[in-house]
Amino acid sequence: MGWRTREEFEQEERRMLAPWAACSGDSAGRLVEEPAHPYRSAYQRDRDRILHARAFRRLEFKTQVFVHLEKDHYRNRLTHTIEGAQIARTIARALRLCEDLAEAIVLAHDLGHTPFGHAGEAILAEWMKDDGGFDHNRQSLRIVDLLENRYPDWSGLNLTAETREGILKHGCHWSHPVELPPLYAQRTLEAQVADCADEIAYLHHDLDDGLRSGLLSAEMLDSMSLWKLAREGTRDSVSGTSAAVARAETIGALGDCLIGDLIRETGRRLDVDPPDSLADLRSRSDPMVGFSAEIASGKRELKGFLSQNFYHHPSVLRRTRKAEWIVGDLFRTYRDDPNLLPRHVHTRFAREGQMRAISDYIAGMTDRFAMDEHRRLLDPHAPT
Repeated sequence: MGWRTREEFEQEERRMLAPWAACSGDSAGRLVEEPAHPYRSAYQRDRDRILHARAFRRLEFKTQVFVHLEKDHYRNRLTHTIEGAQIARTIARALRLCEDLAEAIVLAHDLGHTPFGHAGEAILAEWMKDDGGFDHNRQSLRIVDLLENRYPDWSGLNLTAETREGILKHGCHWSHPVELPPLYAQRTLEAQVADCADEIAYLHHDLDDGLRSGLLSAEMLDSMSLWKLAREGTRDSVSGTSAAVARAETIGALGDCLIGDLIRETGRRLDVDPPDSLADLRSRSDPMVGFSAEIASGKRELKGFLSQNFYHHPSVLRRTRKAEWIVGDLFRTYRDDPNLLPRHVHTRFAREGQMRAISDYIAGMTDRFAMDEHRRLLDPHAPT
């Protein structure tokens, strides 16, 4: 046969991947049973369904740190997601894990983010504190399990239990409209890799955007251990180059340092006490994927630096306050006059409750749509 079938691909996975990898042919299945695809694995189908989801396309116009309208070169939620997925594939490949599953988890992990990033999330959490709460991991699972509307036989995307488990991330302490994936003492290594890839991605690119914006300077980073390590490693290669090239090389080296250390340290842990199988791995309480003590300390130091000097920079906080104002005003306005909401939101009141339906609607907005809607509803000079 001139092409590779799904069954052949699944057999290759079982031969090539580690005994504790989450092979696609051994998936626990989907919420609604459906025929297997002739040449795509279960996790490849998950990935493709996520890529074609409306919620995925909206990430292009949702904030990472800077509102997407400010400058074209700053990261948004979509570019963050793509960078994280690439990092996850690199790590999973090196550790002989299932790349497709790790990638699918990262591609879906931020689908539930609100307009204006964590600022919007904080306001929705406040409004929903007496009505079941809100967080973006929960909202990502609601999107793939319920809110996406693409298929005739089920709501959501009908993803595998393993991808849904990875999206759920920190467990579940709230009601959910469908059966949750099984929760084990330890999630798959692919899910753990996805979490670390997300963290590496935002440390890497938020540092880059902070320096590019001028809110941070290279001199401010001189005391950071990871920055010094990366700078020393590139000193010879950037000699005589521009400041922009030197910055890019140093940030790239910092990313390589984090990725390489994660692979080596996780490999060391697996060598010391290798699980017999995925079931054995799931029964263990201590996470297997992680950084060495030295790099973990440097990572915490860098996160603290970014929090103090970038995420809480007065310029960023001004944007945050505006975002909170817009999201809060929209929620209050819709709650007080539900007739301002589209019909498709009204139809969900009886099933989901008015507050949850409003929360879902606002969470799905892009930055641009939220600003336009705020202007249309609340600016007396805006055209109706």
